[in-house]
Amino acid sequence: MNDQPKRTPFEIIGGQATVDALVERFYQRMDSLPEAQGIRALHAPDLGPMIIILKKYLGEWLGGPKAYSTERGHPMLRARHLPFAIGVAERDAWLLCMNGALDETIADEAARAGIRDSMTRLADWMRNKSGESPSTA
Repeated sequence: MNDQPKRTPFEIIGGQATVDALVERFYQRMDSLPEAQGIRALHAPDLGPMIIILKKYLGEWLGGPKAYSTERGHPMLRARHLPFAIGVAERDAWLLCMNGALDETIADEAARAGIRDSMTRLADWMRNKSGESPSTA
């Protein structure tokens, strides 16, 4: 019997330092990739506040400290994104940025694949454009 506690993805990938690098690369890609212009336009010109929020959210989402929910409450991710029209194109652009950032920052292949799979499902769930929401696809 294995009495070792199961390690979280947060621990496997290297903790908050890796999450921070992932978020930095994600937003650098969003700022620089022509395919991401549409989703970049949905953000404020200054990404600084969003970078801080995403670092806290992803750290917690991956099993790290409760920095996001302690400060901001329940994520209510879909509700927080309802003001923005998110369809297949936006989902795909977001995933392009995130998948590239994952490839650049997460060394553990199995952890990277698991995170990518979870993020793909999450990104798909965020779709809310009329006729393109997950419930109508």
